[in-house]
Amino acid sequence: MPRRQLGRYLRDLRGKARLTVRAAAEALEWSEAKIWRIETGQTGLRSLDVEAMCKVYGAPPEATGSLKELAKETKSKGWWHAFGDVLTNDFNLYVGLEEAASSLRWYQCELIPGLFQTPEYARVIFRGGRSDVSEEVIERLVRLRVERQAILDRVTAAPDVSVVINEAILRRPIGGPVVMGLQLNRLIEFGELPNVSIRVAPFSIGLHHGALTGPFVIMRFPRYGDRDPEPPTVFVDGFTGSLYLDKPSEVGKFDQAFSGLLAEIPDEKASKSLIHQAAREFMP
Repeated sequence: MPRRQLGRYLRDLRGKARLTVRAAAEALEWSEAKIWRIETGQTGLRSLDVEAMCKVYGAPPEATGSLKELAKETKSKGWWHAFGDVLTNDFNLYVGLEEAASSLRWYQCELIPGLFQTPEYARVIFRGGRSDVSEEVIERLVRLRVERQAILDRVTAAPDVSVVINEAILRRPIGGPVVMGLQLNRLIEFGELPNVSIRVAPFSIGLHHGALTGPFVIMRFPRYGDRDPEPPTVFVDGFTGSLYLDKPSEVGKFDQAFSGLLAEIPDEKASKSLIHQAAREFMP
């Protein structure tokens, strides 16, 4: 989270200085990609680099001092950095945001959300017919996926998680009947946690808000000390890359879509019944 905060502050300073990314990169003799990575929180930063950026951006001394102190915090690493050999930059950022979030509002239409996947189900997905990925890498990715689930029942500050899945997810036999049956039973167990809500958008409702947006996650964050909380962020995962949207207008549209979706679908009790029914069909 300190990396993202620092990047946001530096981006704001560049904007106030009316400098484009290209102009800033030329002034600092850096690449545009480096500026972008800094501003999106994908890399740590030395105090000397922060000082150089603040000088180019015309930041006042007190702001420069505060940002140099914040830069020191960007060097700390979360548990997921141990998986840096298999994490893409995009998803490295996502795991850090997920770990820091106080709430997640999640719509998924094709696969069980990663936060709820069993190792067997995840393993099938990571293999995905790809012959270019070794079994060692696959097992590392599966372990990372399982480790992420620790946030759901941690003793302090477990996030509030509200998930809507499309009924198609319950019917698609990923890995075969046994793997799918076990996965659905595990999904039911996750739904018993007091901070987790899982609901299903059934085929019977026809067109719904989720069908128009595609999958997304809305993350909100707590306040840390005397700092303002990070702005809500929408994560949209794509085949060739991910999007992180944090403009109020963008987040607002996804909030409206999720609220509209909740108003259209069955409650948790009815949704749990649908999941139970699907699980029994795979494992009578």
